[in-house]
Amino acid sequence: MLKIALCDDETLYLETTEKLLREWSRTASIPMELDCFDHGDALLTKHRISRYDIIFLDIVMPLLSGMDTAKELRLLDKSVKIIFLTSSPEFALSSYSVRALDYLIKPLSYHKIQQVLEECIALLYKEPDSLTLKTPGGYRKIYLHDIEYLEAQNKRVLFYLSNSECLEVLQPLHTFERELPDSKGFFKCHRSYLVNLKNVQHFSSVELSTKSGRQIPIARGYGKPFQDTYFALMFQDQ
Repeated sequence: MLKIALCDDETLYLETTEKLLREWSRTASIPMELDCFDHGDALLTKHRISRYDIIFLDIVMPLLSGMDTAKELRLLDKSVKIIFLTSSPEFALSSYSVRALDYLIKPLSYHKIQQVLEECIALLYKEPDSLTLKTPGGYRKIYLHDIEYLEAQNKRVLFYLSNSECLEVLQPLHTFERELPDSKGFFKCHRSYLVNLKNVQHFSSVELSTKSGRQIPIARGYGKPFQDTYFALMFQDQ
């Protein structure tokens, strides 16, 4: 079942868009759980408890704007699909800064809602990139987005995952450098560490922190290349 949120402070547009979404759900025979909000704070509170797949978000709202709400959402969730709603095209460029999937001009049509939801579904159900590891306990498939970093220890590699799990593989680090290149979002910041840039929370020229709070050194001379690769990836994702 798709979990969708709709946030708009204008009652007329909120009700109209809700009807279009429910019509699409019936016509497409795709079950949908839809929650409606009239301000960003309520949306953020609910999303922290129960993550949405897709969020339709009005840009111009009092107190907490749609753009500020989207920035908060991105800190919580890098993958939720955000579709901005607005009566004016002037904010289109800034929508890229929060990796919005689309930017719809009010009033909405059923055809436009259908198009953007079909695009969302194609992205949501695409099989993520994965890696099959031979661990002491048997073969294990892991998704690349779940990897925070790899650490070399003699002739073995430890895979640290975002759920705090650690997997041991009896292979040298260089065998994974070919499978996890920069083009897939990984960077060798130190002779013993290969990091998933998408799971980096903070970094300086000498150290980085992952989203789970783990600290990893950046080797001398790697600070600038790391920064360039990181920002190139972030720009590409937008």
